[in-house]
Amino acid sequence: MQHRIRRTPVLAAAVATLALAGCVSAPQQRFAPNEAPVVLGPSVRDNVTPMEAVLACYADHIAATRRAPVIIGVGDVKDYTGKYSINEGNAITQGGALMVYSALGKLGGAVSIAERFDPVIAERELAYADRRQLGDGRTHQLGGPNGGQNVPWLPYFGGTINKSDYFIVGGITELNYNINSGGAEFGVNQVGVKARTFSQSVSIDLRIVDTKSLMVVRTVSLTKQFNGYEVGLNVFRFFGSKLYDVDIGAKGQEPVQMGVRAALEEGVVRLMSAVTQVDYRPCMTMRPGGGEPIALTPAAELRKVDNPGDAAVGGAAVTSAVVQGGVAVNAAGAGGARLTGTATQVPFDFGATTLAGSSLALIDQIAGAAKKGTTDIVLVARDTENWDARKRDELTDQRIAAVTSALANRGVAPGAISITWRPDAADTSIHRDGPGLQEIAKLRIGSPVVSGSAPSPSSDSAVKGD
Repeated sequence: MQHRIRRTPVLAAAVATLALAGCVSAPQQRFAPNEAPVVLGPSVRDNVTPMEAVLACYADHIAATRRAPVIIGVGDVKDYTGKYSINEGNAITQGGALMVYSALGKLGGAVSIAERFDPVIAERELAYADRRQLGDGRTHQLGGPNGGQNVPWLPYFGGTINKSDYFIVGGITELNYNINSGGAEFGVNQVGVKARTFSQSVSIDLRIVDTKSLMVVRTVSLTKQFNGYEVGLNVFRFFGSKLYDVDIGAKGQEPVQMGVRAALEEGVVRLMSAVTQVDYRPCMTMRPGGGEPIALTPAAELRKVDNPGDAAVGGAAVTSAVVQGGVAVNAAGAGGARLTGTATQVPFDFGATTLAGSSLALIDQIAGAAKKGTTDIVLVARDTENWDARKRDELTDQRIAAVTSALANRGVAPGAISITWRPDAADTSIHRDGPGLQEIAKLRIGSPVVSGSAPSPSSDSAVKGD
């Protein structure tokens, strides 16, 4: 009888353990005979944040401008907090750059994304192509002075990688533990209850940089606070000759890494506003307030405005192209210049009156297209140029003359070139055309000047646009 009594606490503990196990049981499945069953959890879902509606709204606002998408690269977005735990590793995600890429992707083609973070595979393939080792399973014909030849390797003449307009870099710079806490604890005879709340915060610093000039266009510094709670009941005492130790409680905290992702997404929206000239503030009202549930619909499904150049086939975003001699030329053009509608942008460097190498390559394409039909040109410069009216008018004369001369050297007669627009000599406003650019003149090749437009640039009055 005494032996049976001594076994009673052991049996009671076993029964209690089984009862608790039943309370926290999870579905399991055995995938193959003789394998141990595995616990099954929830299915994969879209990684939504409080910024989904904001990102969709802002992408719609950018798309509504009908401008060609700005091309953005992403550099390193590091964890600079230095917080590390031996048991848990880094306290903050090391994938900040990947989160920024995903944030740009949630803008759904309203911007174009250039891969700059991990170009290893592309660089290896370019190295293979340079060594004439890269093929696509077909033969390719090469021309030469002694006739063409068929080769199994893929010819590469350069210029297939599109340049970026801007890139984003920065980092996660602060992690402040327990910046505020409070609560209460009460106990009598080693029986007590407790409840407390606590807060911590994370901060990020991002900047967007002009790829060509390496000038910082805009910086943002954002902080996000996280709240947590803990409640519990504790019993630790003897009842008669028996010691009871019971802990019951719960605690929870807002996911830190999801908060970091949301902060980076908001930073991306603010930075994009600086280079697209599209105000982000009207969309920020769509963020859920404190305590409001997060919408489960991803940003891509909340979009209402189609992106410029969206194709009907598969919904893939494509850029417009011109056809020259049966060959489609990407709208990005040589040197990364883009087409605005049917007009080709010819860029000038800051304060320059001569055409750079990439612009000269573009002039070659324009001359070829002009021999087949009417071609429109827009001369553009950096929007940081803000000369006085006289200086700008002189620069415009010299730039038009440079383009006319370059086209004349390629067989386009100056009489075939007309000025369709240029700013008035007293006009000091900036006529923007794409991110970071302003229009300085518009030319047409191969058709008569329309009524009211300027005469041919072969005369002095044409150069002045009088």
